[in-house]
Amino acid sequence: MNYTETLSRYMTHFVAQLAHSGIEDVVISPGSRSTPLAMTFSEYDRVKHWVHVDERSAAFFALGLAKAKQQAVALVCTSGTAAANYYPAIVEAYYSRVPLVVLTADRPHELRDVGAPQSIDQIDMYGHYVKWFHDLALPEDGLLSYVRKQAARAVEESESNNPGPVHVNLPLREPLVPDFNVNGLWNEGAKPIPKNIYGLPQTSEKQTVHFVELLAGDKKGLIVCGPQTDPELASHLTILAARSGVPILADPLSQLRAGEHDKRNIIENYDAILKSDKRRESLEPEYIIRFGAMPVSKPYLQWIQKHDSAIDHYVVDTYASYREPSGVATQFVWSDPGSFCQMIHSKLEADHIESEWLQHWQKMNTLAKSHMLAEQGSELNEGHAVVRLSNSMLDRSVLFVGNSMPIRDVDSFLMATPKHITVMANRGANGIDGVVSTALGAAAAGQPTTLLLGDLSFFHDMNGLLLAKQHHLPITIVVINNDGGGIFSYLSQATQPAYFEELFGTPIGIDFRKVVEMFGGTHRRVDNWEAYTRSLEESYQENGLSVVEVITNREDHVDFHKEKWQGIAEALDSLDEV
Repeated sequence: MNYTETLSRYMTHFVAQLAHSGIEDVVISPGSRSTPLAMTFSEYDRVKHWVHVDERSAAFFALGLAKAKQQAVALVCTSGTAAANYYPAIVEAYYSRVPLVVLTADRPHELRDVGAPQSIDQIDMYGHYVKWFHDLALPEDGLLSYVRKQAARAVEESESNNPGPVHVNLPLREPLVPDFNVNGLWNEGAKPIPKNIYGLPQTSEKQTVHFVELLAGDKKGLIVCGPQTDPELASHLTILAARSGVPILADPLSQLRAGEHDKRNIIENYDAILKSDKRRESLEPEYIIRFGAMPVSKPYLQWIQKHDSAIDHYVVDTYASYREPSGVATQFVWSDPGSFCQMIHSKLEADHIESEWLQHWQKMNTLAKSHMLAEQGSELNEGHAVVRLSNSMLDRSVLFVGNSMPIRDVDSFLMATPKHITVMANRGANGIDGVVSTALGAAAAGQPTTLLLGDLSFFHDMNGLLLAKQHHLPITIVVINNDGGGIFSYLSQATQPAYFEELFGTPIGIDFRKVVEMFGGTHRRVDNWEAYTRSLEESYQENGLSVVEVITNREDHVDFHKEKWQGIAEALDSLDEV
């Protein structure tokens, strides 16, 4: 067997096994050394291939696609710094538990560390940010079963336990072009490897009884749900809360604020409530059961740290992990969250309990909501831009939120809605890089998608718009343009005017209309509420890239929020304490 036939069989069995193990999408960046992989994926119709010339944007696109589909997506690039450009997305995938199978082509061993062109050390190059690394053997006769096993393991390692990225490095010799006319190329020489079977961990009967007694008792308890992606958890959590009379503090990424499930116990304005020093002092829960990652809200973090000694704190996570950044004493419950809730609420007989503790939280939430939604003049502001956006968004769609101020405005102003809206964000590493590409990856999964982000985040990933142009991906992007980094206006750096604008405010002054038109999109720049609402409605009627640019003022934004928080704090003082 000549080398080209050996290479062809090796690559086809590798790609076929990836598909057999569940890979449906691959994102490819062009390059020479990755030719065998790229051509084989292109030839194989069971895997949809996407091509993006910018590796950084490509990796974030794959991240968004995997996040939306909740299954592993493959990435392919050539050797050298191409692989290094994947790094930011791999870090985000690791911390946000998104499965990626990263396939980097490499020079063969004899060309490593000898000054060969486009050759860097790719062994373990992503360090502990990947769950598993394997340097694949060079294509040789007799290795078809081996290469299938590594492909199967790559997908399994990526999707099992706490999901995340894996890295397979593929050294390849020339010639690099496979021959797809070889007889029996895809199915002779090695059997497909079946997927392994996993059972989800559950609590024992004795452990369940402890939580039944806790939730059925008269202690002041809270259920907290931070960022999580299970669409079924909302119904389990709300039944548990209803039968125990416990409030649920629902992060905007909890998937609890939107949908048709029971929302009577959901407190979506807890961040605004806990902005008050007096509330953080007087509200003292006796236990908290948290699901999902740590909530976005900083006042919540400060609050539980303040009452650490008084709170029995539990974190429910599917698999063993220590995802608790507050530093408070915590007991981890490693169990499937949905099953955990079901086992407990099945033993709680009451249909809906209205405890005094719950009623107090509901009153605070209603009061805070009325203040947050109250209009203050006709000037555009980021907060009510979120309110009007949620009112305009299509049912059964995705809201992808940028970091810094947009996610905080969504936390404050996204109220409970019967619409089915999945809220996503890159909250693993919380960076502003790659947000456009990640949202486009989510849009590629098929649901109507809206991206809300700031002007700096939009600028940071404008290359990501290429796939929107090439594949006519329908997405509405709302760019909050306050000409710089708005979040820094809330920090102590803002008191240093000699340094602030250059180092932190960083105005960029770019005409985004030209950028959007370059990528074949529709651009609307708005400076009043009527134009904003109309632009959103029009964007949802279009098929392709639509950008709505909302012009606001950084200084007004700070004053707007402070007035809201102060008004809520004063109104809450009128309520009787529990």
